Amino acid sequence: MLKFILRRLGISALVLLAASFLMFILTVNSGDPLKDLRESNADNKQQLIDAREAQMGLNDSDVVRYWDWLTGVGQCFTGSCDLGTTVTGADVLELTAQAASSTLRLVTAATLLAIVVGIAVGIISAIRQYSGFDYSVTFLAFLFFSLPVFWAAVLLKEYGAIRFNDWIAAGDMSPPMILGLAVVVGVVVGAVMGGSWRRILGTGAVTFAFVALVLWVLNVLDWYRNPFFGIGMVLLTSLGAAVLVTAIVAGLGNRRVLYAALTTAVVGTLSYLAFAGILLEPSSWWVLIGLFVLAVVVSVGIGAAWGGYARKQAMLISGVTGAITSLVIVFDILVANWSSFLQLKSRPISTIGSETPNFTGDFWETALDTGMQLVLPTVVLTLVSVASYSRYTRSSMLEVMNQDYVRTARSKGLSERAVVTKHAFRNALIPITTIVAFDFAGLIGGAVITESVFGWKGMGAMFRAGLDRVDPDPVMAFFLVTGTAAILMNMLADIAYAYLDPRIRR
Repeated sequence: MLKFILRRLGISALVLLAASFLMFILTVNSGDPLKDLRESNADNKQQLIDAREAQMGLNDSDVVRYWDWLTGVGQCFTGSCDLGTTVTGADVLELTAQAASSTLRLVTAATLLAIVVGIAVGIISAIRQYSGFDYSVTFLAFLFFSLPVFWAAVLLKEYGAIRFNDWIAAGDMSPPMILGLAVVVGVVVGAVMGGSWRRILGTGAVTFAFVALVLWVLNVLDWYRNPFFGIGMVLLTSLGAAVLVTAIVAGLGNRRVLYAALTTAVVGTLSYLAFAGILLEPSSWWVLIGLFVLAVVVSVGIGAAWGGYARKQAMLISGVTGAITSLVIVFDILVANWSSFLQLKSRPISTIGSETPNFTGDFWETALDTGMQLVLPTVVLTLVSVASYSRYTRSSMLEVMNQDYVRTARSKGLSERAVVTKHAFRNALIPITTIVAFDFAGLIGGAVITESVFGWKGMGAMFRAGLDRVDPDPVMAFFLVTGTAAILMNMLADIAYAYLDPRIRR
């Protein structure tokens, strides 16, 4: 495996080097970097032109300029990166650090959401082939895939920001809104559950009544402006997640695995009480990340202790349960801080920028502000990716489900859950892994438009400004970050291939 990884790293480095040279040549020949000065009426115009020529090395050949840039990048291996300066004299390395954190935060969130939602929807569509749910997902997938990003972004600004802010200011849902949401949820749940028309209608009706009742109660309690969750709901949600993950992966008949998952949920909830002081007022995100890693490690240990003959499954399921429990705890803390956040910012979702200027909230209120700013651009990027993931997953699952080994697994008397999760899904993941790698790079490119619409100061803004001024340094910094990310994702895809199918290693 090590030789395989090293070989892929060497090939990736050569690809990145060749692509960087091509990108540099195209950029420096895309226009005149002195155009604004040539049109200037300043008395010292020639001196300004001479100064810019000296700063950008315009009197050197393109190959020499590229070598100078590559030499600066090579210094990163010694800890002293030099990515050059912009036309205005700003340090490109500092600009890149700020822009990359903004863009990668956006793209990573969109990618993770798209993978989870898209693959889940694709699997259900394959299992419910030619059902009403399958047809609905197919229609929505083609619709979302065809949506122009800028048009979807404008719609989200109107309905996801402006009207949402108006609604949260009112603080409750009108009866038509409650009934409409209940109908939508009832139709979706009925379609997912499937079965005969009587069963679909029955499931939809029960879901409609339940959702309508819950929304009405939340209205009465003014939950939307003063929400609460509590330790009891954290425990119930974690236990539910433990049962659900166990049912999907191992089956509820495997008692050792089930007990491991339930123990993890209980221990995670008790740990919430033990670490409440640190969690409620953390000093930085690194503290939370460290606690999250610790929670996963402890969860895996619980799985190993309970596992017995099913130790690997118990460790996997306990680790997933521990991660979910940690996220539920964070959700509970955010919910507890929502009302104080609204006092600082009565219209929580802004349509411009990645953060609120001069925001004075504490750690969790600042986290809410950052999260609210992420919502709209993340949804735009996620919708497009979910469409492709769901279609590819459905197609791959249907192809695998018709293979001989799947029919053999069914003929041996395995449950449908075991057939889908243990035999079909792993093999269906191989082509999907390719899509994940390419989609990550595509999302970074699509984020250029999304950032323009939502006014994010990310890699897209830096790339566009550099291209407009025919300034290669910020453009190459954009390429360096996005190209390296794309190469790394492709390398991870290759490693995932080798894990999913050991024959690929050879």
